[in-house]
Amino acid sequence: MITWEILNVIGIIAFAISGAIIAMEENYDILGVQVLGFTTAFGGGTIRNLVVGIPIENIWTQGNLFIVVFLVIVVIFFLPNQFLQHWYKWGVFFDAMGLASFAIQGALSAVQIGAPLSAVLVAATLTGSGGGMIRDVFAGRKPIIFHKEIYALWATLAGLMIGLGFQGPWATALIFILVVTLRMLSLHFKWQLPRRSI
Repeated sequence: MITWEILNVIGIIAFAISGAIIAMEENYDILGVQVLGFTTAFGGGTIRNLVVGIPIENIWTQGNLFIVVFLVIVVIFFLPNQFLQHWYKWGVFFDAMGLASFAIQGALSAVQIGAPLSAVLVAATLTGSGGGMIRDVFAGRKPIIFHKEIYALWATLAGLMIGLGFQGPWATALIFILVVTLRMLSLHFKWQLPRRSI
């Protein structure tokens, strides 16, 4: 569907910007900024392909998106800091859209190859949040999804619903809206999973 292609582009660009900004926060050079941007944008999909048995070379069929991501990261690298402040205000919303879009795509990819429910959950979770995990590791940070507001759980929820049979255009649209809404609410109200330190 054209709608999902648009959401895919929005998600990839949003994640690429997120990775680039974190790289600049860590004072990386332009190569490091590009690596973190690309890792965040395409890392989740790459892991998903490995986990559910989709040919890994399918990632390279997105040639035009690679060019778009490269150019976006270059623009971000040279933008004055005052323009980047707007990312923190609106970026979380696009990031939530990317999370929802990629989680749904990951779950549907697993369903299409006849994977069991457990694999659908893993595919949704890793596609939605895998790139961010790799980004944080490359940036020398604790993966944010494990200690900040609830993030990966919403991708898993999308996978659960799709794995249980909630599919089709209307169902996936509702799941998308639900995941984006829950992600934004968890940010606003600072919802967190139970934790324990020793």
